[in-house]
Amino acid sequence: MSSSKIQSANDHSTRFFGLDIIRAIAIILVVIGHGNFILKNTRFNHFPYINLIDGVDIFFVLSGFLIGKILLKEIDSDPRFGLKKLKRFWERRWLRTLPNYYLILLANYLVVHYQIINEDINQFSWKFIFFLQNFSSPFYGFFWESWSLSVEEWFYVSTPILLVLSLKVFNPKKSFLIVTILMLVLPLWYRSSIVNPNIDDNWYDLSFRKLVITRLDSIAYGLLGAWIFNYFNQYWEKFKTLSFIIGISLIVLITNYESANITFYKQVVYFAITPFSVMLLLPYAQSVKTQRGLLSKSITHISKISYSMYLINLALVAEVIRDNFPPKSEWDAIAKYVIYWSIVIIASSLIYKYFEKPILNWRDRR
Repeated sequence: MSSSKIQSANDHSTRFFGLDIIRAIAIILVVIGHGNFILKNTRFNHFPYINLIDGVDIFFVLSGFLIGKILLKEIDSDPRFGLKKLKRFWERRWLRTLPNYYLILLANYLVVHYQIINEDINQFSWKFIFFLQNFSSPFYGFFWESWSLSVEEWFYVSTPILLVLSLKVFNPKKSFLIVTILMLVLPLWYRSSIVNPNIDDNWYDLSFRKLVITRLDSIAYGLLGAWIFNYFNQYWEKFKTLSFIIGISLIVLITNYESANITFYKQVVYFAITPFSVMLLLPYAQSVKTQRGLLSKSITHISKISYSMYLINLALVAEVIRDNFPPKSEWDAIAKYVIYWSIVIIASSLIYKYFEKPILNWRDRR
């Protein structure tokens, strides 16, 4: 069997279609949010006219869940999970995330340097190389969407280290739960300690929503889901429908509950209950099987290219349109919104096919 056929078979056997649906929804929500300013001053402004959950929160929980399952599989097979397996874990993670990130980081630098988009080149620094641009203090004006990637990368670093240390004292089940609780509680405690009733909306976004040390718990809810799935699978399956209903109900409540950004709820509680509600969707989502047809294939494809879509949609597409081809009329805005989506999907598909997937195939052959 050829390597391409092996990879195809592996993709088919390891993918969960329901989780692909969740991932596809997440990236669609992100692209909608970033492209909305193209429709500004038209009747389609704020399309689709309802309050939507933040797609990044969905990505965070899904990442935590999938990484948690990988780590649990490792430590259950070998409770002496140590530096050798830790190194292998990081190598696989970084070959998945870093090549695309550095490619698009370079592209962002070029489009800002040559003034193709109106961002501040002086905001670029060595911190972007090591995902430190928003570790404990805000950044702005350059490669905005990289904030969430920093949160995820530091999660990939910190969680396994804590797990290795905990395994020296406790069994795998207790160790994983202890690490999960730490990752849930510490960011929550930190947000509580910096509550600021005088902050404006912009600094709320930068200082609470987009810092590594304030958002690691969002991913940890995925860890909690992985722990329940691994050790209490019978309840995971038994209550999947009820869990889904509660999760959807919470999301509707959260997205429609009006609260100012200066409140304790918005600065502390919101960032905990939103990922919790997403976690409740996972049991049912994981049970959804692949269906035949164009829609199913489209969902799977969007899921596969979602990382590239996330990286390019804002600065490299939406802002290029905004700063170089501003809409001149309502119909022009609609046309450019369609072009925006088309470029994002086509360019991301090409990046996935000719850059991301070959690297992943090489990684798996190693």
